[in-house]
Parts: sequence; structure tokens; C-alpha cells
Amino acid sequence: MTPDNEVRFRACLDDVAAYKPGRPPARTDGRPTYKLSSNENPYPPLPGVLAAATEAAAQMNRYPDMGCVELLDALSARFGVPVSDLAVGTGSVALLYHLLQATVSEGDEVVYAWRSFEAYPIAVQLTGATSVQVPLTADARHDFKAMEAAITDRTKIVLVCTPNNPTGPVVRRDELLAFLDVVPSNVLVVLDEAYREFVRDADVVDGVEVYRDRPNVVVMRTFSKAYGLAGFRVGYAIGHPPVVAAIRKCALPFGVSYVAQSAAIASLAVEEELLERVDALVVERTRVVDELRSAGWDVPETETNFVWLDLGDDTVRFAEAVQAEGVSVRPFPGDGVRVTIGETEANDLFLGVARAWRQ
Repeated sequence: MTPDNEVRFRACLDDVAAYKPGRPPARTDGRPTYKLSSNENPYPPLPGVLAAATEAAAQMNRYPDMGCVELLDALSARFGVPVSDLAVGTGSVALLYHLLQATVSEGDEVVYAWRSFEAYPIAVQLTGATSVQVPLTADARHDFKAMEAAITDRTKIVLVCTPNNPTGPVVRRDELLAFLDVVPSNVLVVLDEAYREFVRDADVVDGVEVYRDRPNVVVMRTFSKAYGLAGFRVGYAIGHPPVVAAIRKCALPFGVSYVAQSAAIASLAVEEELLERVDALVVERTRVVDELRSAGWDVPETETNFVWLDLGDDTVRFAEAVQAEGVSVRPFPGDGVRVTIGETEANDLFLGVARAWRQ
């Protein structure tokens, strides 16, 4: 019981674990270090994007456009959707927080696969709702039959992370559409497609196409990964007007800075050049996966910019071994390690540890 003279907080905070960001690399011998723990794009900004951000920074004494009008117009043109179907926020995770705030409260349930994005249980718990975590299959994929069985009359939202973070597999067209057909129409399905641009599987459906004739589907994407704007925090949601209006009502005023808006608009203008970098990362992803499998690792299929190693109780020890080589990776103690596809030199250092681990 809290004494009468102490500040009182919501009970749901008692068991909330703080989000753990990827650790930066550490080394004291002067050799280069590399960060493969946060799924960042290793390429520097394109000159045009950097110029747009620099020019925008000169107006830092002014508030940004709260309506993000130019960015919404650019996204509308890019995806062929009306502005009324778009919302932007400080990363796709912020949009998720806004959506949960608008939709669920105590007594409600949110269904999602696990392990998946670490922010999900935190975001759900802060609303007072209950997470219903459905274990992944043996090959690290969504188990849609089990997710269907987990839906009750208390379910308000189902989260589908595709490709799945941190394990890598993507949800394919047939299984997604079949699942959506059995989800009640009053349950909102969130397609978290933060890594969509890295997908090369032809059997994967584009969430933007799925949402068009399904009022209970909303798609979340980000400029952080493929577009290399992780430091600016810009994400967007595409859904039907009632869903988007609810997100906007819960958004913080002036959340997306003018610099971030300008950089995102400039990125869309040079999207073809940016996606050439994504192609290069996909080639490097294939090399890393092939080498891991040649060394005896059972690596799940990945359609992202990272790979997953199922290490169980050896997770922390492996992460420390890679860290000793000047490379930080993302350990999930007791489960496994997520490793971003980064610079070739960083990937090679990681692969050296991974090969030795299997000898």
C-alpha cells in the first residue's frame, strides 16, 4: 500500500519493463566499432536529403506544421491514397501508442505473436489492457490458427508484424488474407510493415492494397529503416478515415519536427536511389545468411535487414563474444540474438564469431 504522503501512479505501471534500445559498441583499443543492434541503415544521408534537413534546421525557432500537410500530400501521391487515410507520427511506434490509446483500456485484450516487437507489451500494458501473446511456430513464423483461437469478445486489436521483428519471417498473401477473413469486423488488425521495403518474396501481399477494401485494417510504416531517417523519427499509418481520425486525436501536438518532415519529403523524391541501397543490403543479407547456414546455423528465412539466431540460454554469452570484437548486437536473454545487416566489415566480424561458435 502506498503511504498517503507519496505520489501515486497507475497500477499498470508496476510491471511495465522499460524499452531496451540496442547497445552502442564499446572498445578501448582504438580499433573501429560497429553497431548492429538497432536495425539502422548503415548508409549516410543522400546529399539532397541532407540539404533539405539542413535548410529546414534554419527555421528551428518556428513550430513545425502540425498538420504535416506537405508530407501527407507527398505520401498521398506516392501510395495513391487520400490524405484522409493518412496519419504521421514520431515513428511507427508512436502511431501504435496513439492507436492503442484510442482503442483499448482495462478489460480489453490485444492479440499478437511472440516473440515480436519488444514495444508491443509495453504499449499495451500502459493502456491497462491485457496482452495475449501467441507463440511463434518452430520456424519463427506467425501461428495464425492459434491467433484465431486467441480472439475473444474482449479482443479489440490484433497486431501482425510482417516481416516479424526480431525473427525475420514475413507473412505471405494466402495466410494473411485467410486470417483476415475470420477476424471479426469490429476487431482492428494492425499490419506493422516497418521493414516492407526489404521484402523480396513474391508471395507477400502489400498491406496498402489489403487495407483498401477492409475497414478494420490499418498499415504502419516508417522512414527509419529503408530510408535511413532513424534519427528523425517519422512514421506513417494508412487506414480508413475513422481509424486515422482516432490516431490524430491522440497524437501529441507538433510531434514531427519540421526537419523530419522536410527530410521525409526529400526522401520520397529520391526514393529510387534510396531503394538501390536497400537492394545492396538485401544482397548482403543473402551473403550473411548463406555463410551462417554453411557454418551450421539454423537461420529463419528473413525478409528484413537483420538475421535471428536462436541461442536460448547462450544468448548473452554470444552477444558478449561479438561485443569483444567491437560489434554490438541485440540480445533477447533466454531467446536469441538479432543482428542487423550493416557494413561489410561489421558483418564479417560478426560472422567470424558465429563460425567459431559452431566449431
